[in-house]
Amino acid sequence: MTDQSPIQTAADPSALRAALADSTVRPHDLAVNLGVPEAALVAARVGHGALRIDATPDRLIPLVEPLGEVMALTRNPSCVVEKVGVYRDYHPGNHAAMTLDKEIDLRIFPSRWVHAFAVEVPGEGGPRRSVQVFDAAGDAVHKIHLRTGSDLSAWEALREALAVEDQSDSASFTPRAAPEPAKSAPDKADILRREWTRMTDTHQFNTLVRKVKMNRLGAYRIAGSPFTRQLAPEALTLLLEQLAGDGMGTMIFVGNMGCIEIHSGPIQSLKPMGPWLNVMDERFNLHLRADHVAEVWAVDKPTQRGPAISVEAFDANGALILQVFGLRADRGGDPDAWAARVAALPGLAA
Repeated sequence: MTDQSPIQTAADPSALRAALADSTVRPHDLAVNLGVPEAALVAARVGHGALRIDATPDRLIPLVEPLGEVMALTRNPSCVVEKVGVYRDYHPGNHAAMTLDKEIDLRIFPSRWVHAFAVEVPGEGGPRRSVQVFDAAGDAVHKIHLRTGSDLSAWEALREALAVEDQSDSASFTPRAAPEPAKSAPDKADILRREWTRMTDTHQFNTLVRKVKMNRLGAYRIAGSPFTRQLAPEALTLLLEQLAGDGMGTMIFVGNMGCIEIHSGPIQSLKPMGPWLNVMDERFNLHLRADHVAEVWAVDKPTQRGPAISVEAFDANGALILQVFGLRADRGGDPDAWAARVAALPGLAA
């Protein structure tokens, strides 16, 4: 995933540290304001509260579990998900890895885990400690924030075990890849629909769209009923309001090219604030830029357990923002009630 001609960060480390010291906004927002990758800000702290560590998930994640209770954060440009829990039941893999705990449920794509840091910054209640992982472009892939009860001896063990030789405070990054717009192949629509009906697992969908030279959004636009239905953009807000109102359990997938984080369970508190829709539950937070939602689709994929029905939102560039599925019956969900709820969401006006 590396580029042969990396670009240097736009400011020297001392200037970035000065900007951090004066900033009143979150590092992600500061990086956007400065026009530098977020990882450049973290790298500037090396020797000043940050330590470069090995980003390899198969080494990193097993050392995170002994930390105990932490907060896991995954984001894309339009949505942030935060879950409190423990990194249990890790399944390693070179192409894909997973944690399968009820609370910390992740799908990890190791090739995107390029830069990683163990960070300690001063806070009102004492040092704030975190593991922060970035891709080759310096965009955040996944962050792990320690909490009051986290094990500090395990934190020191993680730092010692994973510290790398290079502890420089500057870094170079590859150009950020542009989002892939919707890619359709109308001449392969019949093949798409025929193969769609033969799916037995949702994971087969990616293989199918590659086979027909499309991508996710392009396939949704082509498939048509009964496979997909385009919804009004405001249908996603309505769905979240309904879920917060009655506590129906769902699975919400939020991710980027390097990590997908999944919330399974109800939504209890939804609080709009400007363009943001915020779920502010005790162990689950979601922050969604509703004004970034350009297309919303209801999608029905066949599986051996029955239909997997989702509501999926995309931004104006065609990038996936989040997916919302109903909980399976074996996990306490009501598939029929979920199907009825999605069917009642408003479609896009002609």
